[in-house]
Amino acid sequence: MHIREIWNQLSPDTRQWLIDNPGSMIIPRTVTAKLNHESGEDGPVDGHGGTLLTEDDREFIHDQARASKDEHAGDPRFFDSVRPED
Repeated sequence: MHIREIWNQLSPDTRQWLIDNPGSMIIPRTVTAKLNHESGEDGPVDGHGGTLLTEDDREFIHDQARASKDEHAGDPRFFDSVRPED
């Protein structure tokens, strides 16, 4: 599979899963099924229905994850807190 080539065909949910799991070497069968459906391709799968990512695929996903992290680096974060009672 060539993630770089089909990236724009993937749904935001599928792209987000890949970004959230950049260390995965094998894409689980449920995500593989979504990738195949969204891209219109039937890539090779392992005995469990998952897709083995190539080194290029993993590098591309890491780049996307870093870019996503950098994009949101300046976003304000809000934390719930409770003021201590007097």
